[in-house]
Amino acid sequence: MEQLGFDGMPQRLYTCTPSRLNTWLDCPRRYRMTYLDRPMPPKGPPWAHNSLGASVHNALAGWWRLPLAERTPEAAGRLLVRGWLTEGFRDEAQSARWRERAREMTERYVAGLDPADEPLGVERTVATRTDRIAVSGRIDRLDARGEELVVVDYKTGRHVLTSDDARGSLALAIYAAAASRVLRRPCRRVELHHLPSGEVAVWEHTDESLARHMRRAEQIAAEAAAADEAYRSHGRADDEVFPPRPSTLCGWCDFARHCPEGQEAAPRKEPWAALPAG
Repeated sequence: MEQLGFDGMPQRLYTCTPSRLNTWLDCPRRYRMTYLDRPMPPKGPPWAHNSLGASVHNALAGWWRLPLAERTPEAAGRLLVRGWLTEGFRDEAQSARWRERAREMTERYVAGLDPADEPLGVERTVATRTDRIAVSGRIDRLDARGEELVVVDYKTGRHVLTSDDARGSLALAIYAAAASRVLRRPCRRVELHHLPSGEVAVWEHTDESLARHMRRAEQIAAEAAAADEAYRSHGRADDEVFPPRPSTLCGWCDFARHCPEGQEAAPRKEPWAALPAG
């Protein structure tokens, strides 16, 4: 029997992460295959740039967990080498070259940090909710600078990022709002630390700009929640509910083999194609 709704009854919150919201925004078909289809359709081969990124992130997280006296650039390099992930590289030689480059960029980055400036969180999960969504995510690093919190996100991709990237990031805005709620301290500054170039892209949010991002998250969530309900209740997995959004980005999609429109839009990229240039 269909459950009746009553005025004033609380809505069921849509539980999500920034990644889930962005996946719906990018391509509802990919969203369906990622979050709803079970078993999940087989993905394509792993990506080398994901291995690079995860290796660097893990090394930096491990570095902050070392005793203060051991937090040296060389220690960061050793952590990188010890935890190096090899999936997606063309061959062992390419993996070895990138392991050395990643070690160098990690050591260079750490050399610019104050090892005694203890972050409030490393790989820290934060969460917040509104009347419509319950959203959570994991922050690479959460700094305390004076009375304010700062969200730091590490990037290892090929493109140097700008303040516009920081300003427009839904994920960073959600992290800032959630961190402020969890720790009850202002958090408006978000930073993208691009390790290959050493550049830092910064944006200072206002309360209103954070509120705009949260409203945007609610709008995306409302669309995704309606599609989720159609999928669960009526078995609707058709293109009307989960349309593909083909573009040149389809060459990077893990599910391209299951998507004729995506295959037509762009050829599949080699697994190492997104490694930074140089």
